[in-house]
Amino acid sequence: MNNGSRIFLVGFSGAGKSAVGRRVAHLLGWEFVDQDEYIVERSGIAVERIFADEGEEGFRRREREAIDELSTRDKLVVSGGGGVMLQEECRTTMLATGLVVTLDARPETISARLQASQGEKGAEGMVRPMLAADGNSNNRIESLKRERQWAYSLADWTITTDRLSVEQAAHEVVRAWRRVGRATTWESDPLLAATVTVETGAYPVLVGWDILEPQLGTRLLAAGVAGRVFIICDSNVIHPYGRAAQRSIHKAGLEVGLFTFPAGEASKTLDTASVIYQWLAEQRVERRDAIVAVGGGVAGDLAGFIAATYLRGIKLVQVPTSLTAMVDSSIGGKTAVDLPVAKNLVGAFYHPEFVLTDVSALTTLPGRALREGWGEALKHGLALDADLVDIYESKADSLMALEPRLTTEVVARNAAVKARIVTEDERETSGLRMLLNYGHTIGHGVEAAAGYNEYLHGEAVAIGMTGAARLGMAFGVTPADLVERQALLLKRFGLPESYTDVEPESILESMSRDKKVLAGQVSWVFLESVGHGVVYRGVPQDLIAETVRELRD
Repeated sequence: MNNGSRIFLVGFSGAGKSAVGRRVAHLLGWEFVDQDEYIVERSGIAVERIFADEGEEGFRRREREAIDELSTRDKLVVSGGGGVMLQEECRTTMLATGLVVTLDARPETISARLQASQGEKGAEGMVRPMLAADGNSNNRIESLKRERQWAYSLADWTITTDRLSVEQAAHEVVRAWRRVGRATTWESDPLLAATVTVETGAYPVLVGWDILEPQLGTRLLAAGVAGRVFIICDSNVIHPYGRAAQRSIHKAGLEVGLFTFPAGEASKTLDTASVIYQWLAEQRVERRDAIVAVGGGVAGDLAGFIAATYLRGIKLVQVPTSLTAMVDSSIGGKTAVDLPVAKNLVGAFYHPEFVLTDVSALTTLPGRALREGWGEALKHGLALDADLVDIYESKADSLMALEPRLTTEVVARNAAVKARIVTEDERETSGLRMLLNYGHTIGHGVEAAAGYNEYLHGEAVAIGMTGAARLGMAFGVTPADLVERQALLLKRFGLPESYTDVEPESILESMSRDKKVLAGQVSWVFLESVGHGVVYRGVPQDLIAETVRELRD
């Protein structure tokens, strides 16, 4: 195979090619084409009429022409017809120009799916009625599958879909593409982005592309983990990343368990923690065992809090899969759960043994989740690293497209910024670590007032940075041209600058409960220049209230 920008899904009718293909295309941001629909659109003739007028050979000829044309288009997911792999010319073209994935299923599964979609039409349109002709469709499907299996087995990858949802199967396809389907992928050993040094010791932050499954298990062994390993992840990342972590740990010879909780900030509570404590107790977890947090900021905060408090502390490893977690929350030892009145009010400083960041996980994030992650990355540049801001402004398109080398290097640089601040001010005693809260004062207020379900964290931080910049300008600290420069940067990365459907008074009330409040006053981070944030107190309450109200769209 010589091109990683095409995926061909093949297999028997009913294996899920079209539904899975559409979801794969969505995950990758690519185009989806159903081969049969493409033939109909191109010829203007229905599949049944092609078979009736030209016979099967006529359809197969059109099928070859379609594959020849589709094999020249980039960033494309193709759902092939059930017989396309039987044609040597089509098979050779697909294997030479893209990743070919067979979706398989048992005859009874296929039969049930075909019966549920009897009204659908496609290249198998002449076959489906035959399947039910004598009421014994399972036998007919099994016979046809047996005849075709030799061709399906020549694919680059095979996924059995019987017990997988469309979403799960799509993530498995993406995982296959990440592993073997990209001839142009940049891969290397992980970068040692930084070493975080704290009172309790030092730990590495490792950043690389496609490193989770190959390296997690061996890194655990190298870190001295000799007991059992318990993965805690949310429902959005169990496929593929929770399972990839599980496979890696198992291959390293370690016993592994896995707990999945519902995705979202609403799960980051003492109630969820209590359920996980009970599970760990049932597993008879010991102090020599370890917890691996796989997922975004919620998973990292929650699993970290569990590791810090269960048995008064057991080993923790962070495996962030969201951009926000990669550049920020997985580094620095802050763990917490939320209370209804505000975020992160109950928690502990508890550092991991190491952080393993597989940047390729970003390729499966929905677009909104990726954009919100850039909010935290932009914060690092604006408040702490002017050179990063230059990269964001000059390379925004490449970063949004997740160009592997550039994205890996930028994530590693962000991790280094966070690690440097944490090393110098682990517990926010000198005020230096407070700079990492740029945009968070209003941002946390927006999140809490909206019930943690309206705005993603990075979106709220972007709104908060807009408010902080305007406050800083009104306070005579932030230059007007910097306020405009930040606004343009937020727009480039698709981030909001205002909120809707939330009462300003609710935001102000939530802000008053923020953990950054001291003696009734909120600490603010303002920008004096690009890359240079400063902490201010004593900002007049009426100016704060006016700014928060003006942020409402």
